[in-house]
Amino acid sequence: MPALQFDENEIREVIDRVVHRTFQMDFNWDWPGGVAFYGVTEAYEATGKQEYLDLLKAWIDEQLEDGLPKLTVNAVSVGHSLLSLYKATGEDKYIEYAIQMADFLKNDAVRFADGIFQHTVNSEDYNFPEQAWVDTMFMAGYFLVRIGTMLNRADYLEDGIKQYHGHEEFLQDPATNLYYHGWDHLEQSHMSGIYWARGNSWAAITMARALKHIHVTHPSFMIIEGSLRDQLSALVRLQADSGLWHTIVNDPTSYTETSGSAGIAAALISSGKMYNKYVNKSIVGILDRITEEGSVGGVSAGTAVMRDADGYKGVPHKRVQGWGQGLALTFLSSLLSRKEF
Repeated sequence: MPALQFDENEIREVIDRVVHRTFQMDFNWDWPGGVAFYGVTEAYEATGKQEYLDLLKAWIDEQLEDGLPKLTVNAVSVGHSLLSLYKATGEDKYIEYAIQMADFLKNDAVRFADGIFQHTVNSEDYNFPEQAWVDTMFMAGYFLVRIGTMLNRADYLEDGIKQYHGHEEFLQDPATNLYYHGWDHLEQSHMSGIYWARGNSWAAITMARALKHIHVTHPSFMIIEGSLRDQLSALVRLQADSGLWHTIVNDPTSYTETSGSAGIAAALISSGKMYNKYVNKSIVGILDRITEEGSVGGVSAGTAVMRDADGYKGVPHKRVQGWGQGLALTFLSSLLSRKEF
């Protein structure tokens, strides 16, 4: 198997640029910042650079001056930063707010079927009754697994695991092993039936991360491990020559998209040396999308479950996005954390 091929100093320098560009963006308490700052916490863990933690702490502290805002499934993603700040600082306020978010999910979040979270966002103009979106695996499922493990709360952990099982059942195609973007339980359909790159990355990276918190003797470990194994096996065969993945992963006429590619490649890193040759291609492709100012380019805008393939192909990918910054940081930080040069 080939070794991972990258310059550690270059990766650290690129991480630094991306982190500082991220803090030049404006976020509220919602998923764009939640994903962006999750990447910052990954960068802190990988580099040990205190400045990153200080920048994040200042943003979180200012946001919490008036307490928690109205919560949704997507907005819970900021809870990842609270968990990381509590781990790093030991300040009780961070875990107390995180518990409030976990209790919101446990007691108040809208569910359907056997307790699966309905996709909800911070807008009364958009409602998705009894719809499961793959995004939830990152925004809420992984958060519950993390806080459940951190606090030894079996109720949180098991609810997080339930989200993985439910989303696998509704969204992973048994024929291709790819994840659909969404499921409409009322209509009993996958709507447009698209295998979306960022959606597959939400599933892949959070399954890879969740497995680190679930003991191998837990029956769910092998269920999640099997889902991830089969998904990654399918995804590597769809990687473009550039090292990226198309925004519709099985449609080479759709544009290659950076955030989804970064999340998928980060999950591949977690699988050991077997996928090094694919990761090496991704290193080249993703670095090529990052500017000298630290902007991650080629990132698709916020994407609903679109009506058809043309809808996904038409999603703009011109602007810098928080989730692009965060997933790129997650990938780059994963390279350093693997420590295989």
